[in-house]
Amino acid sequence: MTLSSLVVSRDWSEVSVLECILGSLHIGVEVEPEPERASARLSRSKVDALIVDCDVEGSAKFLRGLETGLNSVPLVIISGRRGSQETGNSAPQFIFEKPISVEQAVRTLSAARNMILDGRLRYHRQSLNLPLAVQNGSKKTLRGQVVNLSQTGMGSHMTRSEPLEGHVSMQFGLPQKKNRLKVDGEVVWTDKKGNAGIRFQNLPADTKQDLQLWLAQEYLTH
Repeated sequence: MTLSSLVVSRDWSEVSVLECILGSLHIGVEVEPEPERASARLSRSKVDALIVDCDVEGSAKFLRGLETGLNSVPLVIISGRRGSQETGNSAPQFIFEKPISVEQAVRTLSAARNMILDGRLRYHRQSLNLPLAVQNGSKKTLRGQVVNLSQTGMGSHMTRSEPLEGHVSMQFGLPQKKNRLKVDGEVVWTDKKGNAGIRFQNLPADTKQDLQLWLAQEYLTH
């Protein structure tokens, strides 16, 4: 899934640089040179990031008028000869100056992208069908499938009706990954059909990072 951005600017040479950088970050770009029209567009549809060139006439009024619904959307301010503009909106802000330094823009826009993905992935569950091995308080290994996966837990289906409860240890592999993940979890719900919801516990830092990167990649490419 491609993320989206709206660029409010009339500086087409700078816009072309932004388009290249944003495209490499899997962020789609819409350009609106008129702040009033940008306001109208934002009232009709949502974007994942807003980028505003402060050299555009009317940009100060536009920034002051941003609705509170933009709170969770990264706001990138491009500061030119007019300097950066103050806005009462509480959206997370990133600032870089013109002329655009590619290195600085990549760093800034990457940080904004990571913020967007963190928010999206916090609630995202990736549907799957992966072999799962579970130990539930004994040395006996139960077999099942991972049916969905998130940063904080998974949904599972066991091939036998043996109930899961309490603390469990699990092993499963991610597609295109060589190493199997070994994680601990706590069963938070079950049903009579062999389905269970499991919350991860004490994820090692490297396992957590591998899982987050894989989920982000899957999210962006599907």
